[in-house]
Amino acid sequence: MTDHPLPALLPDSPYASGWAAEEDHLEAAAYADGVVLVTLSQPDRRNAMSERMTAGWVRLMAALRADAALRVVVVTGAGRAFCSGGDTGSIVRDETPAAEVRARMLAFYRAWLTVRELEVPTIAALNGSTVGAGAGLALACDLRYAAASARFSVPFTRLGISPGMATTSLLPEVVGVAAARELLLTGRAIDAEEMLRLGLVSSVSGDDGFVEGVLHLAHSVAAAAPIAVRLTKSALVGGAPADLVTALEWEALAQSVTLATEDVLEGFAATRERRPPTFTGR
Repeated sequence: MTDHPLPALLPDSPYASGWAAEEDHLEAAAYADGVVLVTLSQPDRRNAMSERMTAGWVRLMAALRADAALRVVVVTGAGRAFCSGGDTGSIVRDETPAAEVRARMLAFYRAWLTVRELEVPTIAALNGSTVGAGAGLALACDLRYAAASARFSVPFTRLGISPGMATTSLLPEVVGVAAARELLLTGRAIDAEEMLRLGLVSSVSGDDGFVEGVLHLAHSVAAAAPIAVRLTKSALVGGAPADLVTALEWEALAQSVTLATEDVLEGFAATRERRPPTFTGR
């Protein structure tokens, strides 16, 4: 963690701290450089994805997509959990027709996976237990970092259900097929150090000041040229381009776009002058 102070919060932002917290169990705060911190805020339920939180999440993601100043989104949980997954009270209902359950689950998954529609980098700060659909949310983000006390599990089969929240796609993408099979079939929980060994998270740090440390990293990403960052994220959707030819064609197109921006002039000038660049997204 760095000693440098974080950029200022925007008190007049639509994402000011406490955004819809009471109604939707969500909080969102925006910083002056375009970083937005989203907190799942139902700690007494280990931040379970209730129907109310799900509806609020959809509205928040729509607002973020429309925010031209947005550069990075960080997602974390309040209290000692990142997210315990779907609210079982709204999932388990006796004698519900399978077609109705399928439609409800598809709507639930699609609602939370709207985080994948954001064009800016997304970071999951795993501050504690990350379970089931909550694990799927973490996997849907571009980057993941874990606090030392964090735990991760996809225990669907232990609950008598098959996996959901696209974990059968997202988990192999992140940790590889063999490790994903083992985690999904056994449903066992892994600690932060095993998460790091599997490549599920990029680093592990102490619980004290954990989210602040992740925010410092988010601000460093936000300081990069935003057009170049968005194009880089787009190139990496799905893990990587399908083949070398596709990758080269995409990179040639994307570089031609960035070479026409004012930011590339600023980037080279800052390098020559040995100073931090100030990118504007133009």
